[in-house]
Amino acid sequence: MYVYFAYLTDITMKSTKGTEVVTLRPLTCEMGQLSRPDGSATTFQGDTCVTVSVYGPGEVRINKEQLDRATIDVVYKPKSGLPACADKAREKVIRHTCESVLLANLHPRSSINVTVQEVQDSGSFLATCVNSCCLALLDASISMKCTMAAVGCCIDFENEIILDPTKQQEERSKATMTFVFDSKDLKLLTVVAEGKYTREQFQRCLIVCKEASESVFSFFRDSVKRKLSKTV
Repeated sequence: MYVYFAYLTDITMKSTKGTEVVTLRPLTCEMGQLSRPDGSATTFQGDTCVTVSVYGPGEVRINKEQLDRATIDVVYKPKSGLPACADKAREKVIRHTCESVLLANLHPRSSINVTVQEVQDSGSFLATCVNSCCLALLDASISMKCTMAAVGCCIDFENEIILDPTKQQEERSKATMTFVFDSKDLKLLTVVAEGKYTREQFQRCLIVCKEASESVFSFFRDSVKRKLSKTV
């Protein structure tokens, strides 16, 4: 078994308005560290950590079988205890996001199972889950239309945008948002927003996160490139 470890230091960038300096916390990942799944990835964004394992395409239960495509199952496991309602909602968002990029029609009457295990939630947790899912799917060599990158942000009570916020920054903000983009044209795949914000603030957050997603995609490319160069 080969385990790959990748590291990306802090990314500092200016928004298109030129009035804000925003940063992404360091990104690191370990791909293929689990032996039983077909693919796995442990992703760190700052102190936030998520482990994702992917199984399939494989057999599917008869009651979930689809004749023209694979069934995508996502199971979210919290750090402790049983999943709450918020966890089930997060699970649904991750499943729909994965379905939007996977070529499920290539594997009819089968299933692709994704297990998301929370290790540490220190902010931007949903974004870390989506990014870890993308890396695990790549590690499992599941066919995809494109890759996906998620970036989270929040708006504080001074109306400043904080990119990739920590848990404390999210708790002290009036709105939090998570955007997921595709790698082809940086089109928006998923957005989850909570709190109070104006249309202008939403557009500013969208632009800032879209710019930051390019660095996440670069991290994905470097991760896979270095892993393949070591395994060949």
